Amino acid sequence: MTYFETEEDRLREKKAIERFVSIFDGTYQKLGDHDIDYKVFDSNGTLISYVEVKGRKKNIANAYPLPIGCRKLLKLIDKRLNPVVVWACDDGVIYAELKKLKGKVLFSGRPPRAGSVNDDELMAYYDKQKAFKYIRYD
Repeated sequence: MTYFETEEDRLREKKAIERFVSIFDGTYQKLGDHDIDYKVFDSNGTLISYVEVKGRKKNIANAYPLPIGCRKLLKLIDKRLNPVVVWACDDGVIYAELKKLKGKVLFSGRPPRAGSVNDDELMAYYDKQKAFKYIRYD
């Protein structure tokens, strides 16, 4: 299997999850390669959520529509406990509880790359809505 995540992608993801948990003095634990991204804990160490972080190489103001693969959404919702999606933008994060989002589903994605099975897939797209919250990087 070929992995397409770069070091830049991993740093973007780490910066986003650290900024997200900082708003409630929480912590996080990275999950496996074929799982969603993180378990998130409150300041007492209690598991409170599961989080998927998606990179978005745009500023918050022009990040919409926000994309995510439907297979990731299914894995996240199967965790049941407060599923949250965080989009890591250049200037901060956009996040929302998955259960509060309304979007559209299309078969799309990016042009397939050699060795990839998930580039052209069922995708969800979310336009700007009240459920989204924003945290700028310092």
